Amino acid sequence: MTTIVVLFNLKDGVDRDEYEQWARNVDIPSVRRLEGCGGFEVLRGEGLLGGAAETPYAYVELIRVDEMTDFTTAVSAPAAQEVAAQFREFSEGAIFMVTESIE
Repeated sequence: MTTIVVLFNLKDGVDRDEYEQWARNVDIPSVRRLEGCGGFEVLRGEGLLGGAAETPYAYVELIRVDEMTDFTTAVSAPAAQEVAAQFREFSEGAIFMVTESIE
């Protein structure tokens, strides 16, 4: 199964609570409904294991993709593009990494 790992921070001045409310109410349900999506979760970085340093990214998204062709088509639709535009209003420096399990 393909997993898209998204690493990002919030833009300066974006309220964390406002972003997280939007993520819970709009982003998460919208992505989970996309054709080809097998699961989606948003994780907030809380710190580095064994260290006091801050995480390099405030958030991680894990998008499980059952069928990449269907998913790619779904994210190109106008409704998905609107959600993506809203995401860009909150986030900066997002990295979208396509991964495959080695098992």
